[in-house]
Amino acid sequence: MTDAIDWADWERWVAELWATFDATDTETFIARIEALAGELPVGHAVGLFERASAQDSTGNEAKAELLYRQALESGLQGIRRRRATIQLASTLRNLGRAEEGVALLTAERDKPSDELDDAVVAFLALCLVDTGQAQQAAALTLGSLSRHLPRYNRSLKRYAETLLSEN
Repeated sequence: MTDAIDWADWERWVAELWATFDATDTETFIARIEALAGELPVGHAVGLFERASAQDSTGNEAKAELLYRQALESGLQGIRRRRATIQLASTLRNLGRAEEGVALLTAERDKPSDELDDAVVAFLALCLVDTGQAQQAAALTLGSLSRHLPRYNRSLKRYAETLLSEN
Protein backbone atom coordinates (compact mmCIF):
# COMPACT_ATOMS: atom_id res chain seq x y z
CA MET A 1 0.00 0.00 0.00
CA THR A 2 1.22 3.51 -0.64
CA ASP A 3 2.29 5.73 2.25
CA ALA A 4 -0.68 8.03 1.59
CA ILE A 5 -3.23 5.41 2.62
CA ASP A 6 -3.82 4.20 6.16
CA TRP A 7 -4.43 0.44 6.41
CA ALA A 8 -7.37 0.87 8.82
CA ASP A 9 -9.00 3.34 6.45
CA TRP A 10 -8.49 1.01 3.50
CA GLU A 11 -10.06 -1.90 5.39
CA ARG A 12 -13.00 0.30 6.35
CA TRP A 13 -13.48 1.39 2.72
CA VAL A 14 -13.48 -2.24 1.57
CA ALA A 15 -16.00 -3.22 4.27
CA GLU A 16 -18.23 -0.30 3.36
CA LEU A 17 -18.11 -1.24 -0.32
CA TRP A 18 -18.99 -4.89 0.39
CA ALA A 19 -21.91 -3.66 2.51
CA THR A 20 -23.33 -2.09 -0.67
CA PHE A 21 -22.93 -5.22 -2.80
CA ASP A 22 -26.63 -6.05 -3.16
CA ALA A 23 -27.52 -2.46 -4.05
CA THR A 24 -24.70 -1.89 -6.56
CA ASP A 25 -24.68 -3.03 -10.17
CA THR A 26 -21.98 -5.52 -11.12
CA GLU A 27 -19.84 -3.25 -13.29
CA THR A 28 -19.83 -0.43 -10.75
CA PHE A 29 -19.00 -2.81 -7.90
CA ILE A 30 -16.09 -4.38 -9.77
CA ALA A 31 -14.79 -0.96 -10.83
CA ARG A 32 -14.87 0.22 -7.21
CA ILE A 33 -13.05 -2.89 -5.96
CA GLU A 34 -10.48 -2.46 -8.72
CA ALA A 35 -9.96 1.15 -7.66
CA LEU A 36 -9.45 0.16 -4.02
CA ALA A 37 -7.12 -2.68 -4.99
CA GLY A 38 -5.25 -0.18 -7.14
CA GLU A 39 -4.41 1.76 -3.99
CA LEU A 40 -2.16 -1.17 -3.00
CA PRO A 41 1.10 -2.10 -4.69
CA VAL A 42 0.74 -4.18 -7.86
CA GLY A 43 0.42 -7.86 -6.94
CA HIS A 44 -0.44 -7.21 -3.28
CA ALA A 45 -2.06 -10.38 -1.93
CA VAL A 46 -4.94 -8.55 -0.22
CA GLY A 47 -5.76 -6.57 -3.36
CA LEU A 48 -5.71 -9.77 -5.41
CA PHE A 49 -8.02 -11.45 -2.90
CA GLU A 50 -10.54 -8.60 -2.93
CA ARG A 51 -10.51 -8.56 -6.73
CA ALA A 52 -11.02 -12.35 -6.78
CA SER A 53 -13.90 -12.10 -4.34
CA ALA A 54 -15.58 -9.43 -6.46
CA GLN A 55 -15.21 -11.49 -9.63
CA ASP A 56 -16.49 -14.59 -7.83
CA SER A 57 -19.46 -12.79 -6.30
CA THR A 58 -20.48 -11.44 -9.69
CA GLY A 59 -20.33 -14.79 -11.48
CA ASN A 60 -16.91 -14.55 -13.12
CA GLU A 61 -15.50 -17.79 -11.70
CA ALA A 62 -12.70 -18.23 -14.26
CA LYS A 63 -11.28 -14.77 -13.47
CA ALA A 64 -11.79 -15.39 -9.76
CA GLU A 65 -9.87 -18.67 -9.84
CA LEU A 66 -6.78 -17.04 -11.32
CA LEU A 67 -6.90 -14.15 -8.83
CA TYR A 68 -7.43 -16.44 -5.82
CA ARG A 69 -4.42 -18.51 -6.86
CA GLN A 70 -2.31 -15.37 -7.33
CA ALA A 71 -3.38 -14.06 -3.92
CA LEU A 72 -2.45 -17.33 -2.22
CA GLU A 73 0.85 -17.56 -4.09
CA SER A 74 1.61 -13.96 -3.09
CA GLY A 75 1.50 -14.91 0.58
CA LEU A 76 -2.04 -14.03 1.62
CA GLN A 77 -2.21 -14.30 5.42
CA GLY A 78 -4.67 -14.67 8.27
CA ILE A 79 -8.39 -15.02 7.89
CA ARG A 80 -8.24 -13.84 4.26
CA ARG A 81 -6.02 -16.80 3.40
CA ARG A 82 -8.61 -19.17 4.78
CA ARG A 83 -11.44 -17.32 3.07
CA ALA A 84 -9.52 -17.47 -0.22
CA THR A 85 -9.10 -21.23 0.15
CA ILE A 86 -12.81 -21.75 0.87
CA GLN A 87 -13.85 -19.45 -1.94
CA LEU A 88 -11.39 -21.01 -4.41
CA ALA A 89 -12.72 -24.47 -3.59
CA SER A 90 -16.28 -23.26 -4.15
CA THR A 91 -15.25 -21.65 -7.43
CA LEU A 92 -13.58 -24.87 -8.56
CA ARG A 93 -16.79 -26.74 -7.73
CA ASN A 94 -18.78 -24.27 -9.82
CA LEU A 95 -16.31 -24.79 -12.66
CA GLY A 96 -16.93 -28.56 -12.53
CA ARG A 97 -13.72 -29.41 -10.68
CA ALA A 98 -15.10 -30.44 -7.30
CA GLU A 99 -12.30 -32.98 -6.76
CA GLU A 100 -9.82 -30.10 -6.56
CA GLY A 101 -12.11 -28.40 -4.05
CA VAL A 102 -12.20 -31.57 -1.95
CA ALA A 103 -8.39 -31.67 -1.90
CA LEU A 104 -8.08 -28.01 -0.90
CA LEU A 105 -10.66 -28.18 1.86
CA THR A 106 -9.52 -31.54 3.20
CA ALA A 107 -6.07 -30.02 3.69
CA GLU A 108 -7.65 -26.88 5.16
CA ARG A 109 -9.37 -28.90 7.88
CA ASP A 110 -5.91 -29.69 9.28
CA LYS A 111 -5.03 -26.01 9.68
CA PRO A 112 -5.44 -24.20 13.01
CA SER A 113 -9.05 -23.81 14.11
CA ASP A 114 -10.90 -20.51 13.78
CA GLU A 115 -14.39 -19.12 13.20
CA LEU A 116 -14.40 -20.48 9.63
CA ASP A 117 -14.15 -24.17 10.61
CA ASP A 118 -17.83 -24.80 9.88
CA ALA A 119 -17.59 -22.95 6.57
CA VAL A 120 -14.72 -25.25 5.57
CA VAL A 121 -16.89 -28.26 6.39
CA ALA A 122 -19.96 -26.84 4.62
CA PHE A 123 -18.12 -26.18 1.37
CA LEU A 124 -16.27 -29.48 1.64
CA ALA A 125 -19.67 -31.17 1.94
CA LEU A 126 -20.87 -29.45 -1.23
CA CYS A 127 -17.76 -30.59 -3.09
CA LEU A 128 -18.19 -34.13 -1.75
CA VAL A 129 -21.79 -34.26 -2.97
CA ASP A 130 -20.61 -33.24 -6.43
CA THR A 131 -18.04 -36.03 -6.39
CA GLY A 132 -20.64 -38.65 -5.45
CA GLN A 133 -19.75 -38.84 -1.77
CA ALA A 134 -23.06 -37.69 -0.30
CA GLN A 135 -22.86 -39.95 2.76
CA GLN A 136 -19.48 -38.54 3.76
CA ALA A 137 -20.82 -35.03 3.12
CA ALA A 138 -23.79 -35.68 5.40
CA ALA A 139 -21.55 -37.13 8.10
CA LEU A 140 -19.21 -34.14 8.09
CA THR A 141 -22.11 -31.68 8.12
CA LEU A 142 -23.91 -33.48 10.95
CA GLY A 143 -20.69 -33.70 12.96
CA SER A 144 -20.15 -29.98 12.55
CA LEU A 145 -23.77 -29.20 13.39
CA SER A 146 -23.64 -31.35 16.52
CA ARG A 147 -21.41 -28.79 18.24
CA HIS A 148 -24.09 -26.12 17.98
CA LEU A 149 -27.23 -27.89 19.14
CA PRO A 150 -28.68 -27.24 22.59
CA ARG A 151 -29.39 -30.99 22.98
CA TYR A 152 -28.59 -34.30 21.27
CA ASN A 153 -24.97 -33.31 20.68
CA ARG A 154 -23.45 -36.67 21.62
CA SER A 155 -26.07 -38.66 19.73
CA LEU A 156 -25.71 -36.68 16.55
CA LYS A 157 -21.92 -36.82 16.79
CA ARG A 158 -22.04 -40.63 17.16
CA TYR A 159 -24.39 -40.93 14.17
CA ALA A 160 -22.03 -38.79 12.12
CA GLU A 161 -19.06 -40.95 13.14
CA THR A 162 -21.02 -44.09 12.18
CA LEU A 163 -21.77 -42.64 8.74
CA LEU A 164 -18.09 -41.82 8.25
CA SER A 165 -16.99 -45.32 9.30
CA GLU A 166 -19.36 -46.89 6.78
CA ASN A 167 -17.46 -45.30 3.86
